[in-house]
Amino acid sequence: MTMNTPKPDDRSDNVERLQDMVQNTIENIEAAHETMQFASPEERAQIEAKNKRREESIAGMREEIKDEAAARENGYQ
Repeated sequence: MTMNTPKPDDRSDNVERLQDMVQNTIENIEAAHETMQFASPEERAQIEAKNKRREESIAGMREEIKDEAAARENGYQ
């Protein structure tokens, strides 16, 4: 019987990964805004709702970036 051992927690690049995720989400919001000019009223409402969720996600990711940056400064203890 083989035992699975978990991989060690590598948080060394979490801040950078989160920053990339924020940037990608911002780009998605901008692309959606461009698409809205060609959308029907129903599609426009869906896009606006999705962008609102994206903005909420960005806020959460920014909080997580702060937490990860603080953890990095404290040596991930």
